[in-house]
Amino acid sequence: MKRTQVFTPNDLPTVTLVGDHLKEKRKTLEENLEIGGSVIVISGPSKSGKTVFVESVLGRDNLVHVSGANIITAEELWRRIFTAIGTPIPSTVLESKISEVSSVASIEGGVPLLTKGAVNLGGKWTNTGSTTTDVRPDYLALLVAELKDSGLVVFVDDFHYIGKEIQIQVAEVIKEAVRQGVRFILAAVPYHSDDVVIANADLRGRMLNLDFDYWNAPELAKIALQGFKELNMNVSNSIISAFAMEAAGSPQLMQSLCLNLCFEVEITETMPNEFLVEGTLQLIDKICRRAAQTNDYRSVIRVMKEGPKVRGTDRKPYVLKDQTASDVYPILVRALKLPPPQLTLSYPDLLKRISEVCLQDHPQGSSVTGACAHMSALANDAANAAIMEWDPDKDVLDIRDPYLLFALRWSESS
Repeated sequence: MKRTQVFTPNDLPTVTLVGDHLKEKRKTLEENLEIGGSVIVISGPSKSGKTVFVESVLGRDNLVHVSGANIITAEELWRRIFTAIGTPIPSTVLESKISEVSSVASIEGGVPLLTKGAVNLGGKWTNTGSTTTDVRPDYLALLVAELKDSGLVVFVDDFHYIGKEIQIQVAEVIKEAVRQGVRFILAAVPYHSDDVVIANADLRGRMLNLDFDYWNAPELAKIALQGFKELNMNVSNSIISAFAMEAAGSPQLMQSLCLNLCFEVEITETMPNEFLVEGTLQLIDKICRRAAQTNDYRSVIRVMKEGPKVRGTDRKPYVLKDQTASDVYPILVRALKLPPPQLTLSYPDLLKRISEVCLQDHPQGSSVTGACAHMSALANDAANAAIMEWDPDKDVLDIRDPYLLFALRWSESS
């Protein structure tokens, strides 16, 4: 078997499909789809396996899979759905038009002139033609006609990317469509899991929420164990444990790390004899840096290190343990890079890491909390997505994308 069939970071896995810890969620999803009448919301952090879960439970052939990204009108979402199932959407109506004129109109050589499409009806000349009129399709009726009892499920990924005003229009149609037998699954990040209810309160009581979380290290390790066994590779536990830690809860990132190990040691397919891979820090470092090249966060990391434009007095510089000097923003980036990889950091956690970066004096208090707030906003703008958040009430910095944390730790730009 080829390595790219075993480890599939960008596709639905087969050999390395791990789902023991998702059995109850699978059962709940299948039962609620059988009952019908409710919207199912799969909520979980980015790269936590939501899409793979839905595809593995239902099968791709049974899904009408569309994305909420770049949706600026409700019509655009419905058109994506109907395009996916091959349903033409009427946009105009052809209307016939007949007009009559007196037969004494234009005469040439004693014979009334007939234009194309003109007919003589008892002394009057009738001109026939047609016009087209734009119409607004009834998307609800089309959804019910095309998808009720079809066995298909509409899966709207990244529902949270749809604007609030558009969500209200979409939720109204979804509510009626579900009531009439159309099945919908929406995927969103946790802090937007109730968007559809907020958009239409009538969906309360008609919604099932399946909460996902990042995977733990033993669950991620199963991906490696199953895949390397298929390829007849004996990979040391130290490598697998390091990968499970660096993947930061993301099964997709774990797949990528395992595949890059195969590339590095030049294993293309299942080996006839067992192939031993011993764990060294040098090899782990090389694999992680190689994997980081496939995720370009250079512009995001750059703005995180630069911080907002300085107005007036320059920021205070601090001496670092490597004898260089930096202000609070590069120091924060260095603190986030430190092991172990951690997606959520409280203010005390941050201060401890910052003190490990700086020689003696180091930023603290409002200098740190203010920088966290600014840095999160800048990163989100640069990525055009909510990938970081500073919670001022709890004093917690949350990195919402494991790939960003991985890039901070391993990319050359960090």
